[in-house]
Amino acid sequence: MTTAPTRQQPLSIGEVARQTGLSVHALRFYERRHLLIAPIERTTGGRRRYTTADVEWLRICIRLRESGMPLADLEQFAELVRQGPGNETERLRLLHAHLARVEERITALQECRSLIAWKAGVYAEHLTRGTAEGLWDPTA
Repeated sequence: MTTAPTRQQPLSIGEVARQTGLSVHALRFYERRHLLIAPIERTTGGRRRYTTADVEWLRICIRLRESGMPLADLEQFAELVRQGPGNETERLRLLHAHLARVEERITALQECRSLIAWKAGVYAEHLTRGTAEGLWDPTA
């Protein structure tokens, strides 16, 4: 029987990959780019051993990247967190700037969705009436 890891039990790179959805290759990339807030410990054989805190931080990084945060900003954010207390204003500035970009993207996507929904409605209406033939005919 396998027990769930506790805060004290280290996790292998494979376990972290399964928990985060990142590939082993991506985890190594994150480590090389100094995106983690603490060095990853290694066994005497050189195998990486992650903590629960590492996994929690990786989940934050994943969401920031999925939402479009540039890698350089994520690197800067991780560096500020590693430095510890005293730079919270700078961290907040980075997060607010990213939030503004995300809000702009959401607005743009909502406009796209509206246009697509309108156009789908036009096609559905023409198909229902039997007048769809020739809609946007490039040869006309």
